Amino acid sequence: MNQTRKKSSSDGETKPQTSFVDKFLRGSKLRSSKAESKSENNDLKTIDVQHSDETRNTATLDTDTSVTTEMELESSLEKNEQFLQKLGEKAVDKCLDLNNCRLSTADVREMVALLPSLPDLEKLDISWNDFVGGTLHSITEQMHVVSKLKSLRLGSCKLTTDDVRALGEALNALPELEELNLSWNSKVGGNLPLMLQKFQEGSKIQTLELVDCALTLEDGVFMGQLLPMLQSLEVLDLSINRNIGGSLNSIAQGLKCTSNLKVLKLQSCGLSQKSVKGLDAAFRYLGELRKLDLSCNKELGGGFEDSPVQLATLGRLEVLDLHQCSLTTGDVLSLTQVIPLLSSLQELDLSANKNVGSSSENLLSRLRFLPVLKSLLINSCALERETFTALAEASIHLSALEVFSLSWNKCVGGNLKLLLETLKLSTSLQVLRLSSCSLVTEDVALLVSAIQTGHLTKLRKLDLSYNDSICDEGWAIFCQNVWLLKELTELDISLRPSTFRDCGQWFRHLLCAVTKLPEITEVGMKRWILSASQEEELEHFDQHQSSSIHFDHGGFQ
Repeated sequence: MNQTRKKSSSDGETKPQTSFVDKFLRGSKLRSSKAESKSENNDLKTIDVQHSDETRNTATLDTDTSVTTEMELESSLEKNEQFLQKLGEKAVDKCLDLNNCRLSTADVREMVALLPSLPDLEKLDISWNDFVGGTLHSITEQMHVVSKLKSLRLGSCKLTTDDVRALGEALNALPELEELNLSWNSKVGGNLPLMLQKFQEGSKIQTLELVDCALTLEDGVFMGQLLPMLQSLEVLDLSINRNIGGSLNSIAQGLKCTSNLKVLKLQSCGLSQKSVKGLDAAFRYLGELRKLDLSCNKELGGGFEDSPVQLATLGRLEVLDLHQCSLTTGDVLSLTQVIPLLSSLQELDLSANKNVGSSSENLLSRLRFLPVLKSLLINSCALERETFTALAEASIHLSALEVFSLSWNKCVGGNLKLLLETLKLSTSLQVLRLSSCSLVTEDVALLVSAIQTGHLTKLRKLDLSYNDSICDEGWAIFCQNVWLLKELTELDISLRPSTFRDCGQWFRHLLCAVTKLPEITEVGMKRWILSASQEEELEHFDQHQSSSIHFDHGGFQ
């Protein structure tokens, strides 16, 4: 699994806001001012009653102390703000996000010094900072000063065994914790009980993410015992922990007690046919489940045979990911009975399951009963002409479809006409992927006809790569009309890694079209060879374009 490592703010974008430090400073001044006013009123009353020099001296002393305290606070907050500015970050409201900030050991010490100034902190994210590993104890020792913390994210911090132990001890100081992310820390594996044994029944944890943590069979057993205590759990991600497959029965038993669970991810967890049957028995207890990811479990095949009735009880399921699961003919037959009953389904991924193409005519034809389906991925399913025909007929009824991927299914080539009505009726379609589908020039002409008649106006991403059978005439027709897709942001017409071809005259039409596409940012044309004059045209284009458009036309990449 690839993880995009980007620095992000708490709300996903940078907005002009007053920093938390500024707000905190103003609040401190206001509280100090009120305190002084109250003190002054009390002093006046005291003077009226006692008229003593001692009281006046005390009032003066209190004022001096208040001023001194305020000055110390201002100095501390100024240092904290300097630290945040150095990292290009701000503490906004109740969130301190230092994700992927390349924190050094010295930065970690400064951050620890910052925590006492943030008593209302609710979210702390220091993920993707390698130097946190080995120093976490200095942070956990201060957890008591941020006892209102609700979210703690420590993904990919190179935590050591000592860090894991220290965190386990510190969790007692965080009674309000709702989210804990320890993903991509291999030392968590084998030490899970050391860390999470402090969780007691009634814990407020809602999200627990332990992706790629090298969890052991014993960790899986412990997780099964822990789950009944996590009554508020809504998101559980144990993906890429291949050794817990043998403990799935224990985990499944624990899942029966997590009736509030909404997201369950077990991608690449070594699930077997037997463990899937055990997991299926837990589904009837998970009535709130919205997302189920069992993908990349190649030993899963056969686990859905014999009518998995319990899967059909997930009436609120919105996302079902079964890609690369070695589904058998029996699995496909059972899913044919179940999937049409999942009327809330919005995303379905059956990619990289060869038997879907050879035995799924009934399954694909019954997709018409999923009225709110937005994403349908059937990449590399070895579709045959009959199953593709069934899919094309069903897709006409998928009016909400936004993402449609048929890549790596050769039978699409020469048969795209079967999808023409779908393309004309899909007013919501934003992503269309037809990579390596053996498309021919006639297919491109049909696609262009749909574009010319005003359809596909919402299309944002179009992938026609690895279709080497399209001749220059076909590319010319396409490039002359692609400008009609006004919302297009990404276009890929790259060739196969083993193929290199000279660009035809259509390249000029492509450059012209791009100037009329206000949203376009990426044009993939790998292994198309530009002539010297075409290179000059592209260079001239780059120099005179105000927007940032990347033409990817390198060699082997």
